[in-house]
Formats: sequence, C-alpha cells, structure tokens
Amino acid sequence: MSSYREDRRADRAAERAQDREDRRLELDAQREREAAQAEEKRKDTDAKRRQEQADRKAKLAEKQAKKAAAAAKRAKLIRWLKANPATLFVAFVMVASIVPAILSQIGALTGASVAAPMAGLLAAMLEGGAWAITFMGKQAEDAGREPRKYRIGTWAVATVAAAVNFWHGLEAYGAHPWVAFVLGASSLFAIYIWDLKTHGSHGKTKAEKKADKERRAHVAARRKHHPQIVEQAVKLQAALPFGALDDEAAFAAAWRIHNGAEPGLSAQLYATATEAVLSLGAAFELGDNVREELLETGFKAARLNPFAELTQTPTSQAGLGENAPSTPAPTGRADGPEGKSEEELEALLPDALAAAAELVAEGRQISAHGLAKKLQIRRVDAAVLRNRVIEQRRLHVA
Repeated sequence: MSSYREDRRADRAAERAQDREDRRLELDAQREREAAQAEEKRKDTDAKRRQEQADRKAKLAEKQAKKAAAAAKRAKLIRWLKANPATLFVAFVMVASIVPAILSQIGALTGASVAAPMAGLLAAMLEGGAWAITFMGKQAEDAGREPRKYRIGTWAVATVAAAVNFWHGLEAYGAHPWVAFVLGASSLFAIYIWDLKTHGSHGKTKAEKKADKERRAHVAARRKHHPQIVEQAVKLQAALPFGALDDEAAFAAAWRIHNGAEPGLSAQLYATATEAVLSLGAAFELGDNVREELLETGFKAARLNPFAELTQTPTSQAGLGENAPSTPAPTGRADGPEGKSEEELEALLPDALAAAAELVAEGRQISAHGLAKKLQIRRVDAAVLRNRVIEQRRLHVA
C-alpha cells in the first residue's frame, strides 16, 4: 500500500514537473515570439524612417535641381541678352511696327464697309504674307539656295500693305498728313529692320573688302601682262571636270607649258640671271688681279663723292671688302726646266683666252687650275697664262 502511494506521489510530482516544463517552454516561445515581433516592428520602424529620410533627401535634391535648372535658364537668358541686345530691341521694334500696321489696315478695310472678320483676315494676309515670304527666304538662304526672289516678294507685299496704310492715313488724319507717312512706314520698317539684322551684320569686313580689291587687281595685272598664259589656263580648266583645277593651279600649269619653268621664271630670266652671275664672277676675278688700281679708284671716288654719308669706307670700295695686304701676282716667269718657254706660252695665249671665255661662260673663275685642266698643261705654266689672260681682259675692259 505504501509503495502505491509513493508511486502516485512520484507520478503527480512528475506531472507537476512536466507541467512546469511545458509552461516554461511555452513562456520561452511566447517571449521569443514577442522578441521577434518587437524586432520586426523595430525593423519596420527603421525601414520607414530610412524611407522617410530618403524621400526627404529626394525631394530636397529635386528641389535643388529645379532651382539649379531655373538658375541656369536665367543665367543663359541673361548671357543671351547681354550677347544679343540688338536682337531683343529688333524684336521689340518689329512688334511695335507690325501691330499698328495691322490695326491701320483693319481700320482702312472696315472704313471701306468691309466686315470686321474679313478685314482682320485681309490685314493678316498682307502683313502675314510679307513675313511668311521673309521667313521662307531665310530658310532658303540657310539651305544655300538663292533668296533673291523671296526678298523681292517680301518687299512687293510690304509695299502694298504700306500703300493701304498710307491711303488710310490720308483719309483718317487729313489735318495731319504726316501721320499717313508714319502709318505707311509701319509696314516697311519692320521688314527693313529684319533685313538689316539678317544681312547687314553679315557683310564683308574692311580687311575682306581690301583683300577682294587686291585680288581683283592681281587678276587684272595677270590678264594684262600674261594674256596667253591666262587663256591657256582657261582652256585647261575647260578641258577638265568642273572644280578639278582651281585658278592658281591652272595658271601655274599653263606657265610651265609656255615657259618650261616654275611660275614667275622663264628662259629669258634664267639667261639674264646667268649673265649677271657670270659678269659678277668676271668682275671679281678682274678685281682680284688689279686690286691696287681699283682701290686707288675707290679712294678717289670717296674723296669726290658729294654724298659722303652714303659712301662706304675707303677700304671697302668696289665691293672688294677690307683692304688686306696681298702679294702681287707675277707677270712673267724665267725659263726653267720645269715649264714651257716664253715663246711656247705666247703661242698658247689665244687658246688660253678661249679657255678663259669658256670658264666665264660656265660661271667659274679664271684660275690656274681651270686653265691647266682646259689646256692640259702644267699648273705653273697655267698660272703664267692666267696672269696674261687677266692682263688682256683688263686692257680690253679699259
């Protein structure tokens, strides 16, 4: 019996312990649920707070962007107004001219018993037609087409509108006829202002006009002095596809065809330049052998020159540079075993003169080396012949 009671007590104790454990587990689960709910609520609150902050930042950024865009537009408008004050005032003057013109035309038409709606349409036809043709001409000009017919049409329609306004002004303001001129000008002035704005400010500068004038003068001089070459250049351009050869290239090609040289040069010019070079070389060669006589002449010229301030220094007369001491060239030589005799050299003198002429023609100086090579003789003999040749040329020049 006692064991049964003990078992019952043990069972009840176990049941109570199990109940306590169940309640503990249930409380732990409830606390975990509550903690999870609190964490979820906290996360929702944080997310909501972050979203609100993000929304505020986005709204602030959008507001700042709108302010920046508005400021940029204002700055752009201010810059445009500062850079284009003429355009602003042209627009103002055009409006101030067009509106009175339309009102005057409406008054003229209604005064002639034309219904008001029709008078408004006709006035719009005249003024609007003029401006429609004007803008079509501007579009054609921007596209690279000829705008002349549009400009003629614009001024024709504007003149008709001005005549209507002038006639109306004479009838409505007979006591003040000058008003008629003002009303007539109202249909023309806006067109004139627009024409100045679109064409007057795009004319050529003074430098461009000067360049065009000089270019025309150059072309005229070219046609005057080189007519055959200009004609040949035109033929070359006509023979090739259009635009394949410009004026300068065609003229250069024609010059080469006629003269066989680069533009500006010719056989005659080459011959003149060559002759001048040869003459200069001969003069220097002569001066090298008669230096003392030229220097004496230079001294005399310096003393007798009435323009002393323009005279070179006495030691640089005749283009010979500074007067440096030099050993006079020998005029002869004694007979010796190393060279030819005086009779042989005298016999070679005509050949030496001919060889010297060839050297001058070739643009070279009359030197002992050159004569020795031409005559196939020793240099010592060529030196004596050179002196005699120079003496002969000096006597010929004198």
